[in-house]
Amino acid sequence: MVKLDVITTRGGDQGKTSLGDGTRLRKDALRVEAMGAVDEANAALGLLRIQLAAMPEEDAMLARIQNDLFDLGADLCMPGAGDDARLRVTIGQCLRLEQEVAAMNAEMPPLRSFVLPGGTPAAAAAHLARTLARRAERSVVALAAAEPVNPEAVRYLNRLSDHLFVLSRRLNGNGAGDVLWVPGGQR
Repeated sequence: MVKLDVITTRGGDQGKTSLGDGTRLRKDALRVEAMGAVDEANAALGLLRIQLAAMPEEDAMLARIQNDLFDLGADLCMPGAGDDARLRVTIGQCLRLEQEVAAMNAEMPPLRSFVLPGGTPAAAAAHLARTLARRAERSVVALAAAEPVNPEAVRYLNRLSDHLFVLSRRLNGNGAGDVLWVPGGQR
């Protein structure tokens, strides 16, 4: 499917890159920004997975999500709203995230405060990945305001940040080790 025998092509030396359809765009174009933000979120998931060596169920979820994010990158690198036969993020991928969120959340007590990023190293890494997923979502929303984008791309990133938030609580002993916000507590 993909064959990369030359990595340094020099094609981007003038500040442009190619999309999947051959279109050349500036590297600061909204579409390229969105693709880069998705890539950043995926890299953060790779770091999180290192923390989960002893947690095969959680690692498997994140492995699927990393592949989904590559699908999302492929979706974004082919302009259009998803009304063609190209590789696109689907509602099924979004629904799987929703199901995983519901299953993880069912094991936890309800929140009584906002949660600060922290707790275990793995939970902190999940929070970092969550914030990068939110940045990717904002980038895709900005792109969608300017040109057609598959609406499932925005939905997927929105669900992903929820997933990573609930996963962070799971990694904090199902919420027992959450670091809770104390409003005005440092005055």
